[in-house]
Amino acid sequence: MTANVAVETTPEIPLWNDPDRPVAVRVDALIGAMTPDEKIAQLYGVWVGASANGGEVAPHQHDMEEAVDLDALLPAGLGQLTRPFGTAPVDPALGALSLLRTQSRITSANRFGIPAVAHEECLAGFAAWGATAYPVPLSWGATFDPDVVRRMATAIGRDMRSVGVHQGLAPVLDVVRDARWGRVEETIGEDPYLVGTIGTAYVQGLESAGIVATLKHFVGYSASRAGRNLAPAPMGARERADVLLPPFEMAIREGGARSVMHSYTDTDGVPAAADESLLTGLLRDTWGFDGTVVADYFGIAFLKTLHGVAGDWAEAAGAALKAGVDVELPTVKTFGAPLAEAVADGRVPESVIDRALRRVLGQKAVLGLLDPDWSPVPPALEGVDLDDPEALRGRVDLDRPENRELAREVAEKAVVLLTNDGTLPLARPRRIALVGPNAAEATAVLGCYSFPQHVGVQHPDVPVGIDLPTLRDTLAAEFPDADISVAHGTGVDDGDLSGIGEAVDAARDADIVIAVLGDRAGLFGRGTSGEGCDAESLALPGAQQHLLDALLDSGTPVVTVLLAGRPYALGRAVAESAAIVQSFFPGVAGTQAIAGVLSGRTNPSGRLPVSVPRGPGSQPTTYLGARLAQVSEVSNIDPTPAFGFGHGLTYTAFAWNDLAVDAEQASTDGEFTLSLTVRNTGERSGTEVVQLYLHDPVASVVQPVQRLVGYTRVPLEPGEARRVRVTVPADVASFTGRAGHRIVEPGDLQLRLAASSTDARLTATVTLTGPERQVDHTRRFHAPFTQEPAAQA
Repeated sequence: MTANVAVETTPEIPLWNDPDRPVAVRVDALIGAMTPDEKIAQLYGVWVGASANGGEVAPHQHDMEEAVDLDALLPAGLGQLTRPFGTAPVDPALGALSLLRTQSRITSANRFGIPAVAHEECLAGFAAWGATAYPVPLSWGATFDPDVVRRMATAIGRDMRSVGVHQGLAPVLDVVRDARWGRVEETIGEDPYLVGTIGTAYVQGLESAGIVATLKHFVGYSASRAGRNLAPAPMGARERADVLLPPFEMAIREGGARSVMHSYTDTDGVPAAADESLLTGLLRDTWGFDGTVVADYFGIAFLKTLHGVAGDWAEAAGAALKAGVDVELPTVKTFGAPLAEAVADGRVPESVIDRALRRVLGQKAVLGLLDPDWSPVPPALEGVDLDDPEALRGRVDLDRPENRELAREVAEKAVVLLTNDGTLPLARPRRIALVGPNAAEATAVLGCYSFPQHVGVQHPDVPVGIDLPTLRDTLAAEFPDADISVAHGTGVDDGDLSGIGEAVDAARDADIVIAVLGDRAGLFGRGTSGEGCDAESLALPGAQQHLLDALLDSGTPVVTVLLAGRPYALGRAVAESAAIVQSFFPGVAGTQAIAGVLSGRTNPSGRLPVSVPRGPGSQPTTYLGARLAQVSEVSNIDPTPAFGFGHGLTYTAFAWNDLAVDAEQASTDGEFTLSLTVRNTGERSGTEVVQLYLHDPVASVVQPVQRLVGYTRVPLEPGEARRVRVTVPADVASFTGRAGHRIVEPGDLQLRLAASSTDARLTATVTLTGPERQVDHTRRFHAPFTQEPAAQA
C-alpha cells in the first residue's frame, strides 16, 4: 500500500507538525500522507505493562487475546497504550521511564513520529501502584458536593499527567437501577441529576488537568435484568431518554468531556457498539460531540462472540466503525489484519477509517502529540538523569500528604449517619468491642478499581504501596484511653459461624459494640462487590446478619458500621442498632473519617446516593418509581426503603421555615423562584443538605412519584440562619412525551423542599401555563441555589 496524495510541506516542518496551522488543516494533511495500514494503526491500542526496571513496556498477555508482536506493529504506528501503570506493580518513577522509552520507540518506528495516547483507569484515583486510593464514586455521590469532587479529580489528573498519561477511563455515569449489580460501587447513585452534576464536576476536574475524560458506559449498562453484569438490559426508550442519558448530556455540554466509551449492552436488540443512531445520530449529530468514541474492552469482538450480529472479525470492525466507534481497546483484534483486509477488498470503505482517524488525530494534535517540540519526557522526570534507573526509584510520589488530605475531606463528607438513638457521638467509652470481618482489615476501604484490589491481589508478595490504617488503628488513636477488644466473628462471605460466640462474649464485656460489616471488593466473583460480583439478594453477604443479630441480643448497645460497595438490608438492626453508620469504600482516609464521626470530631453530612432496602428481596430499590412501584394493597411485597435516597442525619438540628414563592404561575418557558430560611437550632456546627424534588401529579405519560431537580449544602454555625433561594426553570419539569420528544407540559406541579426523598419539609404548588413546549439537549439542566445570611430570630 502507498500514500494517497502528495502533501504541501515547508522545508523546515511538515504541515501536520506546524502548531500555528488549524488542527483540521494539520489533520487533513497527515491523513492524506498516510497509507491505509498507517491509518488503521492509529485506531487501536495495545495492552502493555510498564517494566519494573524502567525498560520498554512489554505487551500484556491477556487470556482473551492472542500475543501481540510490537516489532511487527510499530512501523505502521500505534494509536494507544493501554494501562502501562495499571497492569502490574511498578515504582511510579520507573513506570514513567518505561513509558518514556516506549514512546521514543513508537515515534522512531513510524515515519511520522506520532506517539501513542496512554490511558489508565481512574475510578477511585489513578490506578497505579503507590497512588492515592480515593473514595469510590458512590461516596462522591454521598457528598452531594460537586466542588470537592472537582478538586479531587483535578488532583488525580495532575498525578496522571505528571508521569505521561493522557486519558482517564472515568467517570462512570451509569444510573443505578438495581442495587444487586456488582458495579454499583462504581456509580454515583440512583438519581440522574445527582449522577450528572457530580459526574460533570469530576470531568471538569480531570479535563482541567489536561486529561481526556472518558464517559462510561454509553448507554444502559446498569439497566441489566436482575442486576447481572453484562446481561440483557430491557429498558424502554423513555427510561433511556429520561433516566440514563441525562448525565451524559450534562457531562458533554457542561463538562467538556472529550471521549465516550460505548456500553457492552444492547437496546432492543441493537448492541451499543454497533448502534449508529446512538453513537452518531444522537451523540454527534444531535448533541454535537466531537471527541473520540472508544470501545469498552473487547466490546467490538463481542459483536461476534456475545451478541451474534457479526459473522467474523472484519464484519464486527466494520459495524463498529460505521456506528461511530473510533478506537478499539484494550488491544488490537478486529481493527488489525481483519480490518485491513476488509478495506483492501472493499468490504469496509476507507472513508469510515478516515472519519475515525480525523477524530483520533485531532485529539492527538490538541494534546500536543503532533507538535515538533513534543518530548516523551513527562513532567515528573524533567531535568532528571535518566541513565541510572535505580536512582529514580521512589522519586515520584503519587500519595502525597495533600492528596491524602483531599481524600480525607471527601471521605468525611461522604459518611452517612443512618440512625442514632443518642449513643453517638461516643463519650469516652472505657471498653469497646470491635467486631466483624472488616474491623481490622486494611483493604476494606478500597473499591474494585483501586490498584491494590484490581491488580495488587494478583501480586501478593508485593507491598500494597500505600498506608491503609484499619479501623482498629484509627479507633485506638481516636479513643486512646479505651480498652479495645477485637473479634472477627465471621468472614465477609465464608458463612463461618464458629467465631460468633467469641464475638458475643466480647460484646457482653464491653460498654459499646462497634460492628464493622460489609463487602470485600474484587473482580468477577473474587469479591462481594465489584465488576462481575453481582448479588442474588441484598442480604448482608455470608453470615454477617447472623453475627449482627447475635450482637443485638448481647444486651450491649451496638453501633453498626458498614464498609460496602452497595446498600444492604440490615434486618433487625434498622430498629435495634444504637446507630448505623454507612460508608461506601471510603479510600485511604476512610477509617479516620469513620472514627471522627464515631467520636464526634466530625459532624456527619453525607446523604444516601442510593436507597437502603428494608428487605433483601424487594426490587427495585431505586426511589425513582412510578405510583405502581409503591406499596399497595394488591401485592404482599413492600418496596418501601428502610432509608430513602438523600437521607442522612447529623449531630445538630435544623429548622426550615418561611417558605416564599415569588409567583405561583409561570409559562412553560418561564421559571419559579422559591426561598426558605434554614436555621441551625442545635449546639454545634453542621451542614444541612437542602434537596428539591419535583412531583408532577398529572402528565401525559407515567412519571416517577418524584425526582431530584436540585440540591445545595448549607453549612451553619449554632444559631446561624441562611436564606436559601432557588430558581426553578420550567425545563427541569420536562420529560419524554408520547411522540418521543422531550416536552414541557402545562399543569400543576409540586416543588418539595426536602431533607430526603422521604422527608419533605416545605411544599409549593405551582402551575405551568401556556402551550406544550418541546425542548432538547440545550435545555436548562439546573435549578440554581443561592444563599445569604438571614435575619436572626
